[in-house]
Amino acid sequence: MIEVSNLTKRYAGHTAVSGISFTVKRGEIVGLVGSNGAGKSTTMRILSCFLPATSGSVRVAGYDVFLQSDEVRRRIGYMPENNPLHPEMRVREYLKFRARLKGLSRQRSRERVDTVMQQCGLVDEQRTIIAHLSKGYRQRVGLADALVHEPELIILDEPTIGLDPRQIRSVRQLIKNLAGRHTVLVSSHILAELEMTCNRMVILHKGKIAACDTPDNLQALMGGKGQVIAEIAGPGLEMQAAFDLLADVAHCDISASGGEYLRCALTPLDGVDLRPQVFALAMERGWRVRELTRGRHSLEDIYVRLTRPEEEES
Repeated sequence: MIEVSNLTKRYAGHTAVSGISFTVKRGEIVGLVGSNGAGKSTTMRILSCFLPATSGSVRVAGYDVFLQSDEVRRRIGYMPENNPLHPEMRVREYLKFRARLKGLSRQRSRERVDTVMQQCGLVDEQRTIIAHLSKGYRQRVGLADALVHEPELIILDEPTIGLDPRQIRSVRQLIKNLAGRHTVLVSSHILAELEMTCNRMVILHKGKIAACDTPDNLQALMGGKGQVIAEIAGPGLEMQAAFDLLADVAHCDISASGGEYLRCALTPLDGVDLRPQVFALAMERGWRVRELTRGRHSLEDIYVRLTRPEEEES
């Protein structure tokens, strides 16, 4: 659906995007990850034909965004970071207006407006003036606008910015429901949001791609730094000595965890899952186990690790 090759965008004295390349398959939800200024919005504006690139090539559904921009625009729904709605219009009126602008017939526009209002939970607000809507409902209207002409590709730039936790969960579920029927490219600097929504990540840092992979493969980049946490009731010195003898344990840190239980943080060698060995050892020694979990790094941990070398060099 998306093919980006050696894309570069320079402004006066500043390079916003520097030679990036990535692809997005049909039906995927892919996240553009990065801090403010990483190049996310610039990349999305180029993909949506809003901004020309300095060099490189971009194709959407097989069409060149620079040479065949009209064909690309017919196939994308774009919700920018600052949602440009018409505040004086009512919700249904606005969506019908937008559907007609996008080339739908009168009958088809009515059908599609009914569908997207149902999808985005706007049926009860269809006669409400947009200026009177909450921020969360205005985001829903923007998403309905992006969906109304049934685009193959939906581009969402910071769709949850400024929302409260309940509104964020609602918008997140709406995005997840689009998978399969649409391809979705969504950007955010709130990494936890993308972690819960996307099945692949493109991590941008200072205009370059630091990583592009699935969450599971990005987890593997952390290697042996993952930990197994166990809360066990037993003699601390014996426990420490037993864990030190395990060949796959690089480091063991034991501390009090309330009552007779001790918290054991075990760092494995080469990312080995230590849980079977810890459980077998506890059963053999007669220790009581009340927790045994494998720590999973957050997308924020991965992002910090991938970008730290460049930050330290600068």
